Amino acid sequence: MRTKLLLSLSAIAVAATSAPAFAQAATDETRLDEIIVTAQRREENLQDVPVSVATLGGDTLAAVSGAGADIRALSGRVPSLNIESSFGRTFPRFYIRGLGNTDFDLNASQPVSLVYDDVVLENPILKGFPVFDLDRVEVLRGPQGTLFGRNTPAGIVKFDTAKPTSKNNFVKASWGSFNTINAEAGVGGELAEGITARASVLYQRRDDWVDNLDQPGSKNLEGFKDFAARLQIQADLSDALMIRAVGQIRDFDGTARLFRANAFAKGSNKLIGLGGPTTAFRRDQVRADGLNFQNLRNYNLGLTAEYDAGPLTITSVTSYWNGNLQSRGDIDGGFGNAFAPTMGPGVIPFSAQSQDNVPSLDQFTQELRFASNNKGGLGYQFGLFYLSEKLDITSFDFGAPTDTTPAAIATQRQDSDAWGLFGSLSYEFESGVTVQGGVRYNDDKRKMVAGRPTDTRPGFLGFGGPVATVTTKVGDNVVTWDLAASYPVSDDVNLFARVAKGYRAPSIQARLAFGRTPSVAQSETTMSYEAGVKSTLADGKLRFNLTGFYFSTDNLQLTAVGGASNFTTLLNAKKVDGYGFEAEVEAKPAQGLSLAAGLSYNHNEIKDPNAYVAGCGANCTVTNRQRTGSPGIFSINGNQLPQSPRWIANWTAGYAAPVGDGEAYVFTDWAYRSKVQFFLYNSVEFSDDNMLEGGLRIGYRTDKFDLAAYARNITNDVSAVSGIDFNNLTAMVNEPRVFGIEAAIKF
Repeated sequence: MRTKLLLSLSAIAVAATSAPAFAQAATDETRLDEIIVTAQRREENLQDVPVSVATLGGDTLAAVSGAGADIRALSGRVPSLNIESSFGRTFPRFYIRGLGNTDFDLNASQPVSLVYDDVVLENPILKGFPVFDLDRVEVLRGPQGTLFGRNTPAGIVKFDTAKPTSKNNFVKASWGSFNTINAEAGVGGELAEGITARASVLYQRRDDWVDNLDQPGSKNLEGFKDFAARLQIQADLSDALMIRAVGQIRDFDGTARLFRANAFAKGSNKLIGLGGPTTAFRRDQVRADGLNFQNLRNYNLGLTAEYDAGPLTITSVTSYWNGNLQSRGDIDGGFGNAFAPTMGPGVIPFSAQSQDNVPSLDQFTQELRFASNNKGGLGYQFGLFYLSEKLDITSFDFGAPTDTTPAAIATQRQDSDAWGLFGSLSYEFESGVTVQGGVRYNDDKRKMVAGRPTDTRPGFLGFGGPVATVTTKVGDNVVTWDLAASYPVSDDVNLFARVAKGYRAPSIQARLAFGRTPSVAQSETTMSYEAGVKSTLADGKLRFNLTGFYFSTDNLQLTAVGGASNFTTLLNAKKVDGYGFEAEVEAKPAQGLSLAAGLSYNHNEIKDPNAYVAGCGANCTVTNRQRTGSPGIFSINGNQLPQSPRWIANWTAGYAAPVGDGEAYVFTDWAYRSKVQFFLYNSVEFSDDNMLEGGLRIGYRTDKFDLAAYARNITNDVSAVSGIDFNNLTAMVNEPRVFGIEAAIKF
């Protein structure tokens, strides 16, 4: 049914943008605005950039980032982008074109980099930094190793904040279901001649709204408070020299990800209620006997300097990030266990309560970049980059659900150093044809010191007591590159092609709370080939972009999460091939009416006959071939990557009509993804067939204020988004429906 709905709505969108709708001459009100991106570290028209780039801004960004949403709300809002988490709001996992990492460890590397104001955020607990007071969000698909460096073989998600020179001053606040509050403000202006500043703030909260029936009397789960603030001061010391300083913080308190024991029916991926397969699933109820809390603190200091030396601009970007995290959850997701008199929902083989802390995270980055100022002819960029990260992780396992003294303690200390040298050349011929190429040298070193100094758990559990400290080192140096060309068929149609090599640095996994030996994944490399067309048609009223791609990844880093041993292990798959397309259309067929839609298809396949992983410890139905003579070990050769839907679609529609001194408007946005598997092996239970989430906003706005009613996940879609497989058929689900009102003032 959902598929039929998707097809119907897509057909409507296409029909709405067909030729008859554009018969009248375009006016300024019906022409699409030019989209400026910085995908190549300089401001360019999106239609001229030979890269598959999608942007989020305007009504869509405002709609999806409201109602207390975090960065996961961007999932599916552009083709080929999926975002999920088993840590909740503090640790998002990004996937582009199917490439990502399901690892939940706090040092997990990802093939999708998050770039915030030209600064890469390496650690997962930095990647959840709130989305507020932004100029734009860009999603660059495919390897971006030349200009953005390591760990970008799948692409990057790039955030550009509103700068002190912005004239967009605003205050807005909303209230919605579950006492959800979302308040945001951005205010800037001139402090003195040549000196401007901008202060931005975000406050989000939600009451606990999930009843824990094992602890009756109050709704005591899924609430949160999230505060973030940013201060920027910019000094234009001369016509040539600009210096901008930034300081920002985040303070989050809430509950850890809510795990739901035996939420899948055996032999099905259907979500079921607390009373078993015959009862209806309820998102607002659980039965869990463990402790649950999560808090995160981040702060950042940065300095950017730009000097216009005439033929070139010199840019220096210096940044320091610090973070700490405490997160404890009821991992088995239920109450009791097989050794206790009562247990549920369903069978809980044993209790599992764990906590992960990051006592300290320090990330320092420095980039120095030289870029030509000319337009046309020969252009160039070159520079150097350095990253240093120091990360401490402490993991605790508890013997009983409410124990505060851990039965086992495991520690990790990771030191990472990376540097790169890069250069890029482009040449625009008089015909308009542009060719460009770049190369980057990457050098990475990582050292992990890990151990399990404390383990008092019973011997029959098989953990074997403490583990002596062990030191593991990895490193590599790799050259990445790209080559692209664009050809303007006309003023309105541009063809492009690109080939690029991407790279992910080697990784270490030393989560020794349940294992005794660290695992290592060697560096992976990706070759990507893409070609497409970017067009602006119908006298500027219609924009249509299409990209087809193929990639091949050698030594793909994979993470076998959980399984019967409940141990996270890194491995390299010999090869993964993928192909697909991304299509995006945007139109203004009539005054006041705006339409947009996106669609992607992603097919990928693990190609390694020697790649095997442990199946679930839960009583699930694995559909892959079992290795001969090795019960519980399954081949993943031929599998689609986990959390990789074949189809992602999104569409929006907005209409505004003049009323008085302003306009009344309505805006709706939808995102769809097809079936996903949650783990490397395929199983009937640990999967979700599809997810369709939509939003609606109705309001009245003028140049000064905006008053609206909104709804998120308006159909109240209930979908599993991830799972835990070592104990029982545990599921995690998407966010609930939220209704609310919002008021904004602009000045």
